[in-house]
Amino acid sequence: MMTVLFTGMVVLSVLFGLLTGRMDAVSTAAITSCGKGVELVLSLLGAMCLWSGVMEVARKAGLTELLSRLFSPVTRRLFRGIRPKGKAMEAITMNLAANLLGLGNAATPLGITAMQEMAKEERSGKVATNNMILFVVLNTASLQVIPTNLILLRTQAGSQNPAELIPAVWLASLASILVGVTAAKLLERMGRR
Repeated sequence: MMTVLFTGMVVLSVLFGLLTGRMDAVSTAAITSCGKGVELVLSLLGAMCLWSGVMEVARKAGLTELLSRLFSPVTRRLFRGIRPKGKAMEAITMNLAANLLGLGNAATPLGITAMQEMAKEERSGKVATNNMILFVVLNTASLQVIPTNLILLRTQAGSQNPAELIPAVWLASLASILVGVTAAKLLERMGRR
């Protein structure tokens, strides 16, 4: 689907460039965008490697087990059927903790691991289970105590007080989590009938 979408955007850009006589602008944009894309990938790759390493150190230091116990009253109720001390629950907990701290780059590989472990544990094959769907909802609507990306972007834009939006982010995140979890659980119940 994304291939079709991106191909359509490129074809339309070239077509409009030809029709308006601005192919030079299309060529320039294509070249500069490629360079910026490579820069973005390299910066994200560096951040992902760094935070993945930090999370691995945390796992070996026993922090993941501590976080699993801390989050277990909530995660056991939300993710029924997942073993509380299994690899899937550990990855889910670490992903939620990374998102809570605003470490989206660390959360991505942990989220992938959590999905793989849930697929193994629930023997779902290529079909998303209710737990997987709920995990995606929580991952997407994640509550961030420290929204680091927002603070970074506002700092780069020259904001005098880049953290002033934190209470609004908390409220919006909490509302999206409540709506998302409620919708996922309602749809789960409707699917059982």
